[in-house]
Amino acid sequence: MEISYFLLPKAEVAYIKSTASMKDAIEQLESQHYTAVPVIDQDGKYVATLSEGDLLWKMRNTPGLTFDTMDQVQVHEINNRVYNECVFIEAEMEDMLTLAADQNFVPVVDVDRVFLGIIRRKDIIEYYTRNISD
Repeated sequence: MEISYFLLPKAEVAYIKSTASMKDAIEQLESQHYTAVPVIDQDGKYVATLSEGDLLWKMRNTPGLTFDTMDQVQVHEINNRVYNECVFIEAEMEDMLTLAADQNFVPVVDVDRVFLGIIRRKDIIEYYTRNISD
């Protein structure tokens, strides 16, 4: 089976650009009820996954940073404590499953690292649960 079967396309995924502000990132996480989102650069390439924890650590470790000044910090200035590996769309199923074991979602990219979407661990588990039960 190809991993594209599990792909949730970019058009249906919440993500944030690396030039967005920290305030925008928090608002997006809050409105989507997510704890993390993929980050893409100006060329549409996957660069990181931003988590709530990354935002909290940035606030804690930046003297003078407050909720009122978060709009002055861009997402690319925030350190990511954990790097979510991405997988190439042409990758083997085993490669994707290995990553999904440790990540809630796996970002999917093309050969140029352009972000195509994500594969959610939840979808993989549901697929295998259905097929094991049948």
